[in-house]
This record gives sequence, C-alpha cells and structure tokens, in this order.
Amino acid sequence: MSAFEIIGGKKLKGEIIPQGAKNEALQILSAVLLTEEKVEISNIPDIKDVNKLIDLLAALGVSVNRINKDTYSFEAKDIRIDYFQSEEFKHKGGGLRGSIMIVGPLLARFGKAAIPKPGGDKIGRRRLDTHFLGFEKLGAKFVYDAEQNFFNVDASALKGTYILMDEASVTGTANIVMAAVLAEGVTTIYNAACEPYLQQLCKMLNRMGAKISGIGSNLLTIEGVERLGGTTHRMLPDMIEIGSFIGLAAMTGSEITIKNVCFSELGIIPTVFRKLGIQFELRGDDIFIPEQDSYEIETFIDGSILTVADAPWPGFTPDLLSIVLVTAIQAKGNVLIHQKMFESRLFFVDKLIDMGAQIILCDPHRATVIGLNKQVKLRGIEMTSPDIRAGVSLLIAALSAQGKSIIYNIDQIERGYQDIEERLRALGADMRRIEVSSHS
Repeated sequence: MSAFEIIGGKKLKGEIIPQGAKNEALQILSAVLLTEEKVEISNIPDIKDVNKLIDLLAALGVSVNRINKDTYSFEAKDIRIDYFQSEEFKHKGGGLRGSIMIVGPLLARFGKAAIPKPGGDKIGRRRLDTHFLGFEKLGAKFVYDAEQNFFNVDASALKGTYILMDEASVTGTANIVMAAVLAEGVTTIYNAACEPYLQQLCKMLNRMGAKISGIGSNLLTIEGVERLGGTTHRMLPDMIEIGSFIGLAAMTGSEITIKNVCFSELGIIPTVFRKLGIQFELRGDDIFIPEQDSYEIETFIDGSILTVADAPWPGFTPDLLSIVLVTAIQAKGNVLIHQKMFESRLFFVDKLIDMGAQIILCDPHRATVIGLNKQVKLRGIEMTSPDIRAGVSLLIAALSAQGKSIIYNIDQIERGYQDIEERLRALGADMRRIEVSSHS
C-alpha cells in the first residue's frame, strides 16, 4: 500500500489552484439523471470518490464523455433500472457514500431506486434518516432487506408537500430537492441547508427548467415541472482545500497565492483564519498569504479564550475544524475547538501530541490547543490517516515538523484531494509516495 514520506520544516512558495468542490460534485453529478438531454459539467475534481460516482453513472447506463481533465458531458437517455438488483451495484454502491445521492433523481424520474447500506469515513454515525424521511413525505415507500443489507424504494407518484427537516443536512436537502423538482405540485422545505454547493445545485436545476425559489435561504419552495432539459455547469472551487492551503501557509511560514477562490462564496471561512492571526489579502479573486514568522490568536472582547465551533452554513464548516486545530498548534495564544456535528473527528489529536503539540482532548467533541508560537518545532513521526480531513491536517503538521514523517493510509487523503503530492511538490514540499507492506 502507499504512504507519504515527508521531510518537514521547509518553507514553501508559489501559486496553487484549488480543485473543484468535492461536496458539490456528488450532488451535481447525480442531477444528470434528471434529464435525458446532454449536461456538460466542468471543474470536476479528479479524485476517487468522484470518479467512483462517474463510474456508477456509466454502469447505470449514462453515456459519459470526458472532454478534458476536468470537463465531462453526460447523457442519461437509456438508464438500466434493473441494474439496482445486480451484485455489481451492491458492490459499487456500497463502497461509496455518495451513492445515496442518485436516489432522489431516480425516484423523481423513474419512480423507483435502491441503495446498499453505505460506508465512508470513520467519523462517527452519519445517519441517512433525513433523506429517507424526506422521500417518504413526498410519497416514497421503503422496504429494507436485512438479509441483503439493502433498501428498495418505490415512488411511482411523488406529490409535493411541506417538509420540515430534522437537521439541515446538505446531502439530505440536495436529495429531496432533486426528488421534488419533478413531483406533482408544490414542495416546501424548511430548515433546508443553504451551503453554496446546494445553491449551485438549485441554480443548475433552474437552468434545466426547474422552478425553485428561496435559493440561499433555509426555506426552499419547489414547484414541480413535467420534465427537465440539458445545461452546462461549472463547479465552485473546493472551500475545504482553500482553507487547508491557508493553514498550510501559516504553519510552514510560507508565501502562497491561492488562485481563483470565488471569495464571495467562502462565507465565514476567511474570518475564522483571521481570528487565528493569519494575514492575507485579496488580489482580484486570489488569496495572497505573505510569509509570517508568527500569528497570534484573537481573544473574545472580554479577554476569554477564543472558541471555534462548527455549525450549519453560514456557520463554520465542520470539514475545516481539523485544519484550524492543526494551524493553532503554532499560533501564539490558545483556542478551544468544539466539534459539534461528528463525535470522533478529533481522535487524530493523539498523533499531533506525539509530534509535540500542546493539546488537551477534553472529550470526543472538544480539544484545547495551547499554541507553541513557533518556539518549538513539531517532530516528524509515523502515523496513519483516519479520514480525509484529518489526513490533510496530519500532512500539514508533517510539512511543518522537523525531520521525517510517514503517513500511512493515504488513500483516505486521495479520496478528497486531487494530485495533492504533485501540487505541493510544485510549491517546494519535500514529499514523495512510497510503497510499504501493509501497516495496521
């Protein structure tokens, strides 16, 4: 299996272009199933989770044409609905959390779908109830086959309805929106997620002929239409990558320019990194981060310790908490990281403590970071990546550390970050992929 060998402590320099947004891709790609006309999508990240979904669409009968590295056209004319019952689907669908996203569009267009019980990151329970409850409100019926670990869904006549979601789930909202666009009548979704990625999906569906209003708010109104047509769509840059590169620049004391960031879509993310004391300026639509020997964490107005917590958009995304935690290790000052949404996302801090970080893990949801202010360098160690975001956080720590680090299980990192090794090496990172015998 592959691992990264990293010689840390080197300053990086140069420009880096963020990939297309992984979390947008899984929704947008599933939406091609809503029409038989051609849909062309650009800025698609070339990463495992996305490529698996494209592979799954092709197996379902979608005609897939790769125009260049990041642009594809899709035509979902001849869909093999019986494919759901095949062993191949159980295998392919089960290996990809994103496979849940094809259910909404298939229910809308064909009145039936199926899904294997999904896998994914080890970051605690990630329920799919929100999706299922929404589909049921629209009139779908679920039959769970315990022997096969499989859900069959029947939705021969979806009808618009009022849905108050139990949580503002991004994938849940996206899936219900895709099911509702072709349902009969009006659907209202309250407590809908309002992430930029979901706004992108709604705008794309409207270009295809859907009637969705309230985009960007937590109250969406969807007037069902009879059919949708084709369109072209360009995906946003990945805000998680952009945040990761800001943290990387600060930790390694590097001068980095992050290109074409769609700054207006980043919400509160730049503000949170500014609170950690990281300076940067906007040049056109690029973020320029100068070399900084130290950065100081702000306190609250009354002098109490800064808390960074995740919340549904427009709050701070949980996917960047691991990056903020790592970046705070070398800041001046202290910060409490409060991970509310997932219960085991902070368990990678033991590796950072082994590297010399001053972190107190208070409980599965909270960690206090006592900044080293670059007075002490982290030391390189061997470690294993538990999930995508923690993997990149460990990579950032390793690039800032003294000596050699080895990160195992880098498949987890590559599920979410395209060509990460080549792109960081282009900035001057001393890292390479090595093959190792299996490592627990």
